[in-house]
Amino acid sequence: MSSEKDVVIRARHLAKAYRIYGNQQQRLKQVLFGSWHTYYRSFWALKDISFEVRRGEALGILGRNGCGKSTLLQIACGMIRPTKGEIMVNGRIAPVLALGGTFDAESTGRQNVLIGGAVLGLKRHEILEKMDSIADFAGIGDFMGQPVKFYSSGMRVRLAFAICAHIDPEILVVDEALAVGDAVFQRKCMDWIDNFRRRGTLLFVSHATSEVARLCNNAIWIDDGRIREAGTPANVIRAYRRATLIEQDNMRRFSAM
Repeated sequence: MSSEKDVVIRARHLAKAYRIYGNQQQRLKQVLFGSWHTYYRSFWALKDISFEVRRGEALGILGRNGCGKSTLLQIACGMIRPTKGEIMVNGRIAPVLALGGTFDAESTGRQNVLIGGAVLGLKRHEILEKMDSIADFAGIGDFMGQPVKFYSSGMRVRLAFAICAHIDPEILVVDEALAVGDAVFQRKCMDWIDNFRRRGTLLFVSHATSEVARLCNNAIWIDDGRIREAGTPANVIRAYRRATLIEQDNMRRFSAM
């Protein structure tokens, strides 16, 4: 049996609320008078999420758009804090979902490799040693020397994944990012993920249930900010597919309170 020290991610009753303002005046009033009155509505992206991931496991996360999947991964990566509950992450984490979105648009690809590598815990000399390999993996040629503002979304993902693949992560987080890449690069990334699974821990969000079934040994289905089903990928996918076929898509999950 796995011991307690094998748990690398533990979430307990996670909930996350975003503030929704009707206009800029309400936002300003909240800053000035928020101690006495509330000028926003709360949108609860997550309402009560608890799970554990053990070292070497691959957890697939399913759910409709807007159910809270990306919010959950952002909390796991330390990008945002939960409103309620707690999360523990033990290990170097590589967030493919986030890195490309935080590139400095005015800096070149190479400069962003230095920035991104530092953010993910590498020393400058380590990044420089890996630079040629990162550039080769990204496969964007001369654009490595051009500002990122000239990159397509696919090129950003190529560079982000190449950085994450070279920091020797213990936990890899992938959030549907590869969907914007071309077929050849997607296959290259999936091959790398296949190899990574033999030594690391994976959190994988995708609408491609076939990839969840192939890559993951556990899965959860998030619905309206809560875990509706958890277990083997086959069972969770079966329940999720059945629901998407027979249940009407409920837009109330996008409503603020």
